[in-house]
Amino acid sequence: MRRDFADPALLDALASLASRAGARIMGHYGCEAMVKGDGSPVTAADHDAEEEILAGLAQLLPGVPVLAEESAAAGRWPASTEVFVAVDPMDGTREFLSQNGEFTVNIGIIVAGHPVVGVVQAPALDRLWIGSPLGAEAMALGSGASVGAARDRRAIHTRALPETGPVALVSRSHPDAASEGYYAARGITSRRAVGSSLKYTLIAEGEADVSVRFASISEWDIAAAHAVLAAAGGTMTQPDGAPLVYGRADRQFRTEHFIACSGAFAARHPL
Repeated sequence: MRRDFADPALLDALASLASRAGARIMGHYGCEAMVKGDGSPVTAADHDAEEEILAGLAQLLPGVPVLAEESAAAGRWPASTEVFVAVDPMDGTREFLSQNGEFTVNIGIIVAGHPVVGVVQAPALDRLWIGSPLGAEAMALGSGASVGAARDRRAIHTRALPETGPVALVSRSHPDAASEGYYAARGITSRRAVGSSLKYTLIAEGEADVSVRFASISEWDIAAAHAVLAAAGGTMTQPDGAPLVYGRADRQFRTEHFIACSGAFAARHPL
């Protein structure tokens, strides 16, 4: 199954879809959480956003399998992984519950194990990012608005390393000692805590330089932001430089450990 996933009209439609899902999320801002079987929190916002996205994808990409977080939790997995869409209707549920704004809607298209298109929206921040073979873009877009209403739409690229040294984005909700050791070994003293896939879009936009994770994570958590970062000149690879491969049904769609960084950081600190 091959399609033109670099079609600008499709990219804009996916962006508008993510925005509509963001509006569904914001309609629940301040709600309480339930607990899934794996102990992680879930809210009505997660389910409503996924419902919106799945309905939209059925119209935009009919017949393309979807890997979506809440569907997977209910035992519904994609029938094929050669081409599929990875959906996290709301990444950063803990950030949503704390109302700090650092949660995202994520729609990523995977082809032959690699993310080729990604749309990430931050509903509480009115920001949206698109990554594709055409490049990476950022824009200001209120939740629920069509992409035609976007403001400050512009191409983005990762930045050169600051003279004061690289800035690392660390997980707000899932810190780990191995990541701290990685930063310390490279003399990185500037750190900023950020939740969700927002970390990788901020690197893509040139607001920071590196973020590492020495623990597995579900593919839907990072696929869309991976596509944005790669389109902006950054990289997201395993710690030894090997590529992350998506569609790993044999691992229940869990990733390897990874390093996400700007091109300049990768050149200064080769893997």
